[in-house]
Amino acid sequence: MTDTPLTSAAMRVPPAAPGEAAAFFAARLAVQADVSDVHASLRSGDPGFVLVDSRAIAGWRQGRVPGAVHLPTAEIPARAAQLLDPAVPVVTYCWGPGCDGATRSALALAQLGYRVKEMIGGIEYWIREGFPVESATGTEQREPDPLTGPVGSVSCAC
Repeated sequence: MTDTPLTSAAMRVPPAAPGEAAAFFAARLAVQADVSDVHASLRSGDPGFVLVDSRAIAGWRQGRVPGAVHLPTAEIPARAAQLLDPAVPVVTYCWGPGCDGATRSALALAQLGYRVKEMIGGIEYWIREGFPVESATGTEQREPDPLTGPVGSVSCAC
């Protein structure tokens, strides 16, 4: 037996001081929005932002969030001023958590002077949470994946 107290794996690095943690989490919320909040905002009719799909044309054609503007990351420097009002905040999305395309597009827009957030989860979590997807063949909506949110509820209400 040892006299040294055991530290859990999660606490090997101690939590930040409350003020430091609050600043970190506030900073994350200032640059990210989840799909549930984006969906609720779009449904309100006055979301307060424009949603940008930053994927290439193949992804856009495969399916997109209804109402999104298509602006692939590589085209942002040349086309952002034609498509976006600098006075209106932007929320970007790409494929999903395994893709940093939305982060790169948000960075490109921020460097051009736009106020921007990234929709975490991308189109993958949009679809997994059961929200509508639009394509040339119409709009479809799948049943929510019970591993991504509560069954029978519009949002997690968190």
